[in-house]
Amino acid sequence: MTLNPSQEPAVHAGPVRRFKQPDYLEVAPTLGDLRQKIDALDEQIVALLAQRALCVKDATRFKRDAFQVAAPARQAQVFQRIRHLCEAHAASFPGFADVVEASYRTLVAGFIAGEKDLFDITEEIRS
Repeated sequence: MTLNPSQEPAVHAGPVRRFKQPDYLEVAPTLGDLRQKIDALDEQIVALLAQRALCVKDATRFKRDAFQVAAPARQAQVFQRIRHLCEAHAASFPGFADVVEASYRTLVAGFIAGEKDLFDITEEIRS
């Protein structure tokens, strides 16, 4: 039987490749099991991002103008901190810190855009 190289991999069969490192630890016995783990992680990640979004929304109350919403110095701190957090996981995946930082740059840009919209529906507290 000849396999079509553009066919999706079998999800319930065992692996067809192995890592050359003798100390490699498998995460799951099948691709289907790995996908279930990834789906569960995605649920947790989305829930955490929803919590982050609520914090970003609430942060709007403390900003005086669009510059403070964008907060470029804070953005730089976040990206630097994220890269630092990635150091502990650098060996887990090639370019891990780059992947995570790129993801965060996209997230932060989206949250800032949303926060700008939220800023427009707030009003200044006058004493």
